[in-house]
Amino acid sequence: MLTRKAFLSGSAALFTSLALGACSSNNGGQAQAQTLTVAASPSPHAKILNDFAAPRLKDQNIDLQVKEYTDYIIPNQVTSSGEVDANYFQHINYLNNYNQENGTDLVGVAAIHYEPFGIYAGQSSDLNNIQDGAQIAVPNDPTNEGRALLLLQQENLIQLQDSNNLNATPNDIASNPHNIRFSEVEAAAVPRQLQDVDFAVINGNYAIEAGMHVSDALAVEAADGTAVQQYANYIVTTPDKQDDDRIKALVSVLTSDDFRQYLKDTYDQDVLPAF
Repeated sequence: MLTRKAFLSGSAALFTSLALGACSSNNGGQAQAQTLTVAASPSPHAKILNDFAAPRLKDQNIDLQVKEYTDYIIPNQVTSSGEVDANYFQHINYLNNYNQENGTDLVGVAAIHYEPFGIYAGQSSDLNNIQDGAQIAVPNDPTNEGRALLLLQQENLIQLQDSNNLNATPNDIASNPHNIRFSEVEAAAVPRQLQDVDFAVINGNYAIEAGMHVSDALAVEAADGTAVQQYANYIVTTPDKQDDDRIKALVSVLTSDDFRQYLKDTYDQDVLPAF
C-alpha cells in the first residue's frame, strides 16, 4: 500500500527530474552563443558591424558586441590588452606605424573597405585658383598626414621631395608655389576646422560623421593609385586570435557579395569594397 509519505517523496523526485530534464533540454537544444567583441569607429565601422554583420553572425550563433571609440589610439590599446577581441577602424599603414611606435604586434587579418580621402571647401571653394598663403587643415598623425599631402600633390598644389613618401610631413615638401600654410590637427578635429581655414583634407570616416560625402569634395584620391592598396581598412587582432573561428566568421561576412551590395546601397562612393 502506498503511504502518504512515500507518495509525496515520489512526487517530489518526479518534479525534480522533470525540471532538470527541462533545463537540460533548454540548454542542450542550442549551444550557448559565443561572444565576439570588436572596437570600432562610430561611422561607418560601428554602423557596418551593428547593421550588417551582427544579424548574420547571430545566425551562426555568434553574439557580436561593438564598442565605439572616436579616436585612433584606444581601439588598438584595448585590442592588445584583450579587453576586446579585434578592432575595425584603421588602414594597414597606420597599423604598421602604431606597432613600430608602441612595440606591439597587432596583425591585420583582412582588408574590408576603403574610404576615399577628399579635399573639402572651407572659407574658399576654388581649388584651381587657390590664393597664395591659403591655409589647409590636415590630420597630424604620421600616416594620414602623409596621405593628405599625397592628395595635395596629386592636385599639383605641392611637390614632395619623394613623390611616393607615405609618411611625408610639411618638412618633406620640395615645392610649395602657393605658399600654402598647414593647420595640423587630430584627424577627428579636421572637419571642425573648415570654418577657420580655406580647405581641409579629411579622412573618409570623419567626413561621413560630419555629414559630408565624396560627391561634396573638390578633389578625391585617384582610385587607380596606391590608395586602395595602402589605405584599405582592416579587421585587426592579436597574433593568438588571427585564426579564431569567430573572427574568421566576421571576415567571411564582411567580404561577401552581400556586403559589397550593402556598401553600394548604403554608402555609394563614400565607402568602397577593398576585396
